[in-house]
Amino acid sequence: MATPFTRLGFAVLRHSNRIRCRRRQNLGAFTSRPLHTSPIYRAPADNDDDDQDPRRLPKEPYNFNPENLSSEARHHYDLLPPQEKLEFQKDDKAAYDHFTSPALESKLQGLVSQAVYDINQKTPRNRAPPERIVPGLMAMGEVDEQGSGEDDDFDGDDITSTAHGDLEQHREIRDYARIAAWEMPMLRKLAKPFELPSRDKPLRFRYTTYMGETHPAAKKVVLEFCTRDLPGLTEPQRVKLVKLVGVRYNPDADLVKMSCEMFETQAQNKRYLGDLVDTLMAEAKDATDMFEDVPLDFRHHKPKPRLEFPEKWKLTAHRKAQLEANWRQQALREREREETGTLIDGTKVIEQMLEAMNTQAPAKPAMPPPGGARGRQKQLAR
Repeated sequence: MATPFTRLGFAVLRHSNRIRCRRRQNLGAFTSRPLHTSPIYRAPADNDDDDQDPRRLPKEPYNFNPENLSSEARHHYDLLPPQEKLEFQKDDKAAYDHFTSPALESKLQGLVSQAVYDINQKTPRNRAPPERIVPGLMAMGEVDEQGSGEDDDFDGDDITSTAHGDLEQHREIRDYARIAAWEMPMLRKLAKPFELPSRDKPLRFRYTTYMGETHPAAKKVVLEFCTRDLPGLTEPQRVKLVKLVGVRYNPDADLVKMSCEMFETQAQNKRYLGDLVDTLMAEAKDATDMFEDVPLDFRHHKPKPRLEFPEKWKLTAHRKAQLEANWRQQALREREREETGTLIDGTKVIEQMLEAMNTQAPAKPAMPPPGGARGRQKQLAR
């Protein structure tokens, strides 16, 4: 005889096959929907009460059918006597009523909602939109049936680096050719005639350009000026200025040469040199200390020897007349020798020597003596 616990286990097992989560559902009856916390609502029937909660599914009536049992549960059920079968059905109905009660269903719905909420919190909400495939340059304006997408990134590896260098040089030459053809003729409108610098502009600046290329020496500016051309300086002030500039002074040409490349642009370096000249002139005009006890020191200047052409070697009018007279006398002496036959003709002398060499028999060349001690003995014996 089966115990009440066995009957209760059979009832739970049987009810698990009847509840909504274990039964097969007709997939064609419901449309697919994403994961959501709200349940699927059904349209209310005409005979439904208005007070009924529309969120709850209608409860199916209890109907015990042994055919719904599993094979093992059906085997045990068939072995039970009729009285225990009634008790089994009663326990099964009680389990069905418990599992289909609104309280349990509400609790399960809350657990499901909490689980869905936790999943949504862990899942990132701001998802990146799908990357749109942009047609490449080769497929632009055409229907991309194969889905090739964008062109591959260009890494400059289509040809060798030497070939890329040749192409870059060719582009640069063409660029300069376009400038010479279209832009340089327009510079004639800005051309100005050359004028010598006036007395009020004693400073001369020199720049270096590399035709558009970046070079560290392109920012360098060189300044040259003559101390005697600076306006407003007396001789003592000029001497003081020479003492201040030091090794930058060239006593032979009376020139001061300075340069600057501390800054990034030529304009900044030029401005610095101009301010430096103003400072030097202000210090030279300061009569507080004229450096009279400091002698001029030109040891830094090494004068280069200047070779001059000798005066005697210069071709003057008197020298030209003297050379022409000597040439005329030499021509007269050669003409007299030619008439008397004392003039030696080099061509005839060479021909006579060749004829003499051809008439004489060629001499047999002497053999060199053999080397070594035996060779010397044979030579002595001869």
